[in-house]
Amino acid sequence: MRITEIRTFLVDASRPTGVWRSGRNWLFVKVETDEGIYGVGEGSGWPRVVETAVRDLAPLVVGEDPFCVERIWQKMLLAMMGHGMTGVVGGGAMTAIEVACWDIMGKKLNVPVCDLLGGRVRDRIRVYGHAGDAKGALKLVEEGYTGVKTGSLQNPVAKVKEVREAVGPDVDVMIDVHGPPWFTTQDAIRVGQELEPYDILFYEDPVPPENVDALAKVAEKVNVPIAVGERHATIYGFREVIERGIADVIQPDMGRAGGLMQVKKACAMAEAHYVTVAPHDGSNGPIAEAAAVHLMATIPNFLILEHLAHDVPWRYEVATPLEVKDGHIEVPRGPGLGVDLDEEVAAAHPSQGNVTQPSEETLRATYYETRAKRGRLFRA
Repeated sequence: MRITEIRTFLVDASRPTGVWRSGRNWLFVKVETDEGIYGVGEGSGWPRVVETAVRDLAPLVVGEDPFCVERIWQKMLLAMMGHGMTGVVGGGAMTAIEVACWDIMGKKLNVPVCDLLGGRVRDRIRVYGHAGDAKGALKLVEEGYTGVKTGSLQNPVAKVKEVREAVGPDVDVMIDVHGPPWFTTQDAIRVGQELEPYDILFYEDPVPPENVDALAKVAEKVNVPIAVGERHATIYGFREVIERGIADVIQPDMGRAGGLMQVKKACAMAEAHYVTVAPHDGSNGPIAEAAAVHLMATIPNFLILEHLAHDVPWRYEVATPLEVKDGHIEVPRGPGLGVDLDEEVAAAHPSQGNVTQPSEETLRATYYETRAKRGRLFRA
């Protein structure tokens, strides 16, 4: 079997309100073979730019055996040496192609991808939803979710307090502060310490990921689990935060972290350091989610998977949807990933932009305004 063609599909996934006012896209690929079997994959990070990277890498991959997934990955890595080794553009392109190869292998052998990755540790994957406030959190709980995540750039402690009081002690609560550049390290420490009474599952991206030493200072001073990794790619991007004991939870993005094998390796590294795994899925579409479900079924240190509970309507039309029941997704048992791409639906939703326009709240939350209001903003 040989790869004959790689096709790309750029699909608009923007929402009309909030921070997703414009610029959210999904980038799907189809990897075709000379036996008529094809695989699907997804690349995230910056989808329009990732699409260009996929097209540049395609000639290197055509003619290769899709079963030689490690060889293909190393070939792509070497081809991108001059463009940086762990960026989300390269990671997204390599991920899309690599995942599609696993889908081909599963279809050829008539087994699910999880069986090729070591077999299932579990039959279903626990997921959490997003809640902007207590009302949203209660709605998710009513729908069967046992974990909810909230996010706030200006009042994270008050937001968590509100959600915790609404859902009670038996629902896991998480907070994502998005690593805002106007947080100082001391701000992140103070917020983390004030979050301690609310028994949160994790405190996500308390500082921007570029400064590992700053993150280490937060982890040392805060007695809540620290989660990082949605903007990291490949085992090289995760190595330091795992080996130095900075992260309690890593959050690889199955659209840009380098592919199933790279994330599997990072999960094994995390396992050896008693770190759990809660993949990021906030901007991804259904194919990346399916890849995450298959991989998380095979690792012992899985914690919980992010899921967009109320996404754009065509999410459930552009690819075979994975059903959430009682806060879990059943691991697909069909060949390959168990999902497929509808090209007509993809064509009906062309990309509308490439950069997200910040919300008014984000624009107002400048460094200077936040610093001036610091005491009021961080107090529950």
